[in-house]
Parts: sequence; C-alpha cells; structure tokens
Amino acid sequence: MGVNNLRGTIIVAIGMLLILEGIMPVIAPRQWRNTLLKLTQLSDVQVRWVGVIAMILGIVILQINR
Repeated sequence: MGVNNLRGTIIVAIGMLLILEGIMPVIAPRQWRNTLLKLTQLSDVQVRWVGVIAMILGIVILQINR
C-alpha cells in the first residue's frame, strides 16, 4: 500500500467518522445532549472503559470486514 493510498484511506475513514458522529445531533439533538451530560457524570475509569469497548468493537468490525 503506497503512502498516497494510505492517506486517501485515512481521509475516507475520518470523513465517515465525522458523518457518523454528526447523525445523532441532527436526528435527536435533545437525546444527544442528555447523553453527553450523563457522560460527564461518569468517573475517569468508566469513561476509559467506554473508550476501550468502542475500540474493541471497531477492531471486531474491521476484522469481520477483512
């Protein structure tokens, strides 16, 4: 995989991430805001676990797609 191809893949991935992140504020802004407020009430350990679980799910999805 060349550098340009890798760069293009990363740009596409970031674009898809931004699209997915933007869906909830557009569709359900109140629920999105409430969810963010609930996240601020979590401890650092709980927030880290949310991140770990999200990364694991991402890895699983990428492996399934291979």
